[in-house]
Parts: sequence; C-alpha cells; structure tokens
Amino acid sequence: MKENVVNNQKEKVWTYEDYLKLADDKRYEVINGRLCEIPTPTPLHQGISGNIVFLMWDFVRKREAGQILHAPLDVVLKEEYVLQPDIVFISRERLGIIGEKAIMGPPDLVVEIISPATVRRDTVVKKGIYEKFGLKEYWVVYPEEKAVEVWVLNDEGKYDLFNVAEGEGKVRSKVLKGLEIDLKKVFER
Repeated sequence: MKENVVNNQKEKVWTYEDYLKLADDKRYEVINGRLCEIPTPTPLHQGISGNIVFLMWDFVRKREAGQILHAPLDVVLKEEYVLQPDIVFISRERLGIIGEKAIMGPPDLVVEIISPATVRRDTVVKKGIYEKFGLKEYWVVYPEEKAVEVWVLNDEGKYDLFNVAEGEGKVRSKVLKGLEIDLKKVFER
C-alpha cells in the first residue's frame, strides 16, 4: 500500500487536535499539516521491530537508562507534525515528555523500518523532520538488504552517518553508549 495523503493542503491544515478526533481504525500521521494514511506493517516488519525492541529494551532496562516504546505510538513534534515511528527511546532525564496519549516532543532515538511503500517518507521526509526538531539519533532499517543506518545530529543540527552495517555486521548507537547489536539477531525469524 502506498502512502495516501488524505486531504488537499489547500482545503485544511490538520493539527494534533484534529487528528485526535478521527473515528476510524486506520493509521495516520500529520506531516506539515497534511493528514497521511500509513500502511499496516507486515509480519516481516513486525518481527524485525520485535527483535530490535527486545535487544534495546534489555540494554536500557539493565542500565536504567530510560524507556523503549514501540508503534503504534504518536510522537507530537508540533501541532502540524504527528508521527508514528516504529520504535522510540526516551532517556531517563527526559521521561517527562511521555504524555497520557502521546510523546510530546522529540525522543532521543527513533527507529524506522523501511517498507516499499515508505522508503521516501522514512528516508527523506521523516528524516528531515526529525533533523529539524532535533532528534539526536535516527536509525533506518532496510529489511530487504538486511542493513541498518545510524544517523546522529552534529553540532550544526544536521545528520551525519554515524554507523552502517549490512548482512552479518554490527550496528552501534551513540545515544545509547555501549549498545552494539548484531544484525543476525535483528533479522532472524
């Protein structure tokens, strides 16, 4: 399923308040005031997501470093920017951004798992949004290539490629110092 922009920008600028009033079971994001329907994840996507959540959660829990949460979960960056990343990490010092209904502000780390329908949205659009709002670390997971890219915010507020691994390599985090994940464990079924 391709991403579907639900409204015409000239007709209505969507906000988080409007988004909360939606009464159907579809999944949406609000990007620059546009309501966008997003595809339901596949079993492969969910398997990879579960593996990463387990590996990160274990690391974070043992160090009491913060909290790992996973989709479906709203991250409200601004009224016209409501995203649903696959996985988020929020450091212990910033747990206050976890609201009753959503994360209110950028997490410390976000993981997005690419599907054919979301490649451009995740690698260009959402990456640019996260950069704009100061997300410290952004992971992009490519299931078909069995690869992971880790992007970190530099001193100028732009993303630099910090780490990349493919196949049987390992990927590491800058935000979660000491976290190193073997890709075999990410992509195992």
